Amino acid sequence: MSALQNILIFAGAAFVVIACGLFWRSERWQRARARFQGDRVGIISLLIVVFYGLVGLMDSVQLSAHGKEMSMIEYMFRNTPNERGYSAPYADTTYAVNRPEPLKGRHWFGTDVLGRDVLVQTLRACRTALIIGGLTSFIYIPLGTIFGIAAGYYKRWVDDVIQYVYSTLACVPGILLLIAIIMVLENVNIPLWNGDTIQIPRLVQMSLALGITSWVGLCRLIRGDTLRQVERPYVEAARALGQSNWNIITRHILPNVMHLVLINFVLGFSGLVMSEAILSYIGIGAPVGTASWGTMIDSARMELAREPAVWWNFTAAAGALFFLVLSLNLLGDSLRRAFDPRASGK
Repeated sequence: MSALQNILIFAGAAFVVIACGLFWRSERWQRARARFQGDRVGIISLLIVVFYGLVGLMDSVQLSAHGKEMSMIEYMFRNTPNERGYSAPYADTTYAVNRPEPLKGRHWFGTDVLGRDVLVQTLRACRTALIIGGLTSFIYIPLGTIFGIAAGYYKRWVDDVIQYVYSTLACVPGILLLIAIIMVLENVNIPLWNGDTIQIPRLVQMSLALGITSWVGLCRLIRGDTLRQVERPYVEAARALGQSNWNIITRHILPNVMHLVLINFVLGFSGLVMSEAILSYIGIGAPVGTASWGTMIDSARMELAREPAVWWNFTAAAGALFFLVLSLNLLGDSLRRAFDPRASGK
């Protein structure tokens, strides 16, 4: 299943590149690109997000070394052995054992209770965030886009049914709905060709649960813009020329709402990363043994009460989560200003 997750990650990355490339040459996207290139904050935020993405992809690439399979991140830090317990950043020795051992500065971010390097765990958690954000985005973005365009274009009973569905979902508290969906998916087994069954991996369960509950906001946004687009003269001209509804939607409506999808994808990704951390913090997120910022923060609760306090595990996880979410939000704001200069008051 790890190989399947890696395939989905690379397929998702390729899909994003191809989807953006299809609209890259349009006039609206070229004007937005020119504005974005002059936005220094947006460029820096994009570089930080790309760095996180590359780290996550590096941990997904498996290498054969020393007779065992390991990711690129593990291979890069293969000469950083585990210790017997805690060691603070830049510490000379461990202090969680009776006889401290010299470390010689091997652990920049210190080690956790199991003696694992905190820097390695923090970097490996990027893959978990990438899986949750990527898989969930490719569930809720198609749903929100298709339902939003259908509601805004066809109106009448189609609009009424879609509004009823997302209004019902919006009335249920999000965290309770997530927990309920995950508990149901835990009891679902997938039959295999040889007659055996496998359980849905926990990360996939979280992605499905988040995808089912995250498309409502995008659907409302796309519906509102589609209602505005169908009143434009170019849609009336396309209908007068006898174009089918499919051609009007795919050639005219979809390209004009695609920038909203991109902005929602960037901003929604940060929310998904936060949701994964929250679910892992309350114990229903990433499975045991999977590097996750939420799990690291959860395990750091009692560490902060120690004497002396073990603060570096919490700081590393919270810092990595903070910079990723901040960069995604700043990038989303920059994209909004690039596609709509009126948003910046210019």
